Parts: sequence; structure tokens; C-alpha cells
Amino acid sequence: AQFNLCAAYFAGLGVSQDHVESAEWMRKAAEQGVAYAQYSYGVMSFKGMGVKLDLSESVKWIRKAAEQGVAAAESDLGDAYLNGNGVPQDDAEAVKWFRKAAEQGYAMAQNNLGAMYDNGRGVPLDDIKAVEWYRKAADQGYASAQFNLGVMYDNGEGVAKNAATAKKWLRKAAEQGHVGAQESLDSYDR
Repeated sequence: AQFNLCAAYFAGLGVSQDHVESAEWMRKAAEQGVAYAQYSYGVMSFKGMGVKLDLSESVKWIRKAAEQGVAAAESDLGDAYLNGNGVPQDDAEAVKWFRKAAEQGYAMAQNNLGAMYDNGRGVPLDDIKAVEWYRKAADQGYASAQFNLGVMYDNGEGVAKNAATAKKWLRKAAEQGHVGAQESLDSYDR
């Protein structure tokens, strides 16, 4: 009920929209162990929505949700470690959390895990594994992964070089508004 009341205040459904009131109810639900409330409160803390912007507080709540298996929280915790937001920067920890979310099928984390392999951050450089993770996310329609997969085919990294397949994936990303893919396709057409 607290979580639902938070959503009502956040969106202004049946009550006046009030992000501060929303955050108060979200915190109450989070304190009772509701995983999605913990994640949502962490995001609210990260964005300063109804509460003071506080990265360490944000990570505390996102971690609680991640430890309960919320894929979005696992992915965001990986991102926090990748960028040093509210925690010390740690590529190996980023990989750990991206992998947990990626194995649940969370496309953003699959793409991010692919990038970690692609760049050798927190794991040994491995273009084949990068392609595997990019493909999982690309097959779900995740534009950044489609772009990354297109680049891998264009450069022949982790897969045989194939301009037609590269263009296919770049086009899919471009159709979703991915600027890098649009620019890459323009260079093909010149």
C-alpha cells in the first residue's frame, strides 16, 4: 500500500502530484524490505527526486534491491561501480553486477557486459564474448547493442568481417534514433 501510495503521489493519480510526499512513502516501503521500493528510492536519491541528491544513499538502497535479485538494480549497481558513483570505481565489481543482471536477460546489462569484454575492463579482453553479449541485447531490440554489434561486424572483431551484417545491425539501431549508427550508415553510403 505504501508503494502504491508513493506511485499515486509521484504521478498525481487521485492526489496532487508531490515528489516529496512520494519519496516519503517510497522510503517507508523500502524500509520494510520491498525490493522494488528499495530500487525506486535509490533511483530517486540518485536523481534528487523528492529527496536530497545523495549518491551514497542511492547506492545503499540500490544495493539492497540488487541483493534481492532485481535486475535493474543489479545493472545500476554495476554502473555505479563502473563510474565510481557513490562507491569507489571498480571494474571487477561492475562486471560482477552486470553479469548478474545480464544472466536474467536484462538487455542494458548484457550490452554493458559486452562492452566490458570489448574493452578488457574487469575481465580479459575477449571479442568473442563481447559479441555474444551484444547479440543477446541486440536481439531484444536494444539500440546501443545493435550499434555495438554492427561495429564488431564492420571491423571483424569477434566475428568474420561482414559489411552486409554490419549494415543490418547499424540500420536497426539507426531506426531507433541511435546517432552513432546513423553516422556510421552515412559513411557507408559515401
